Amino acid sequence: MRKFAILIVCLLLVTFAVAQKKRHAAAAKGGLPNGAFAAIHDVSDSRIKADIKFLSSDLLEGRGTGARGGDIAAEYIANQFEEAGLKPAGDQGTFFQKVPMVGITTKSESTLSLKDPKEKLDLKQLDDVVVMDESQQATSDLHTPEMVFIGYGITAPEFQWDDYAGVDVKGKVLLMLVNEPPSEDPKYFNGNALTYYGRWTYKFEHAAKMGAAGVILVHKREMASYGWDVVRSSWSGERSYLAGDQDPKLHLAAWIQLEQAKKLLADSGQDLDQLLTAAGQKGFKPVTLPVEVTSHVESTVRPFESRNVIGKLEGSDSTLKQQAVVFTAHYDHLGYRPEMKGDNIYNGANDNASGTAMVIEMARAAAESPQKPKRSLIFAAVTAEEQGLWGSNYLAKHPPVPIDRITLDLNFDSFMPLGIPKEVTAGGYDRTNFAPIFEKTAADFGMKILPPGHPESGGYYRSDHFSFARMGVPAFSINEGGRFEGESQQWVIDHGKKIGSCYHQACDEFVPDGDYRSNAVMARFGLALGYKAGDLPGLVQWKAGDEFEKARTEAGSH
Repeated sequence: MRKFAILIVCLLLVTFAVAQKKRHAAAAKGGLPNGAFAAIHDVSDSRIKADIKFLSSDLLEGRGTGARGGDIAAEYIANQFEEAGLKPAGDQGTFFQKVPMVGITTKSESTLSLKDPKEKLDLKQLDDVVVMDESQQATSDLHTPEMVFIGYGITAPEFQWDDYAGVDVKGKVLLMLVNEPPSEDPKYFNGNALTYYGRWTYKFEHAAKMGAAGVILVHKREMASYGWDVVRSSWSGERSYLAGDQDPKLHLAAWIQLEQAKKLLADSGQDLDQLLTAAGQKGFKPVTLPVEVTSHVESTVRPFESRNVIGKLEGSDSTLKQQAVVFTAHYDHLGYRPEMKGDNIYNGANDNASGTAMVIEMARAAAESPQKPKRSLIFAAVTAEEQGLWGSNYLAKHPPVPIDRITLDLNFDSFMPLGIPKEVTAGGYDRTNFAPIFEKTAADFGMKILPPGHPESGGYYRSDHFSFARMGVPAFSINEGGRFEGESQQWVIDHGKKIGSCYHQACDEFVPDGDYRSNAVMARFGLALGYKAGDLPGLVQWKAGDEFEKARTEAGSH
């Protein structure tokens, strides 16, 4: 009798799962060819779960860029693409695109001291400051008799803003704020939404181009959108850069704890809060600080090759198959820290074994479908996102089809296994003429479109779709919102906080009892969008006046 009861329960569960698949496939069928309907129906949450479990296992040691675990992950993904039936779209008829890189690890012998009028601050690496020499030298010594507080370190002609106006920063060390001038006007630095000018990557890049020798960014949680623990974990191990990059690099790229920055400025006769206010006003003038900077940075410099994994499904139209829709997700994470006690593996289950597993499953489902969209579909698992979007940067500059033939990039990064989502977020979708199709598809799936949370954090510029946007390709990341079928808002908040608190921490691990239907639903949704973009008469475009519209036009004119 007991066996019979168990059998009945199992049958009910299977029936429920099949019903869910049919429900979401049927919901999205409007406007989709039969091939897309078949692909959506074939997506399996159990396969996604199994892939996440493997990719985030201790065996892969956190999938570090250029490390053993990262290489195993790439081999696994390539194998899954091949088994699915994708054609290799990497180098020389393989699934791999080699990405030449240089790994830099700051040694513990490195020091940074700031001598202000009152005392000398010998800052402790990882606790008070993190330091890095981006120049790829084994040893770098820097000494300057003064420091320049340069506000937000932004040059934005379209907003009539230039923090560098009238000051020569060549060879100097700059103290700088992360984020950008506060604004409520959506036409001025996008109002509350962060632009690329507010990202730390821009600060370092631009300062180096202006000739600065070093930058010290002041960390403030509210401005960075994450705590010091994220800075420490992200900068304590090896950081990677593209090899052969000819852009200028800083000899000192650093972050400093807020309290240390306050003390330094106070000893120099300045008040950080007052400087924050002044730096947010037009006409701000840099402030020279009587602070002597001495740094000695020793680095382990390791040239290596990492790999993007790329597979292709050829489109059904003899002409349009030369164009493509691209699906991306980064497979790398932070690796492991052998010097740490206890759990020292950054497994990266949520970030981003989840998105990678979904791209693998979308590739499987699309390959199984008897009918392909008119345009080709390219599935890419990219490396080195955690190091600065380097894998997608390289892919966007060396795509398997010409960049002006890529109609859309759909990116998948970090999904929580909380069940059937009733909301979707996709910051940036509304910047394209694909917006009506996105909105109709979301409605068909029974999902409300939720504006991106915390636009002040600049999420649009922090994931791999940005690499394609910079090259002119309409691109955005897709994710769940904050409501899930059958679950209370408090339940979602509690479980979301638990997973979210593990961002870039060792506790981002596989959740055995998670509800991975969320990943399956979002994968089906992504496939529906990809098929629709693949069948459009023309290429997806940015809306007039968008910051990337010019790049799209220039790409098409080459």
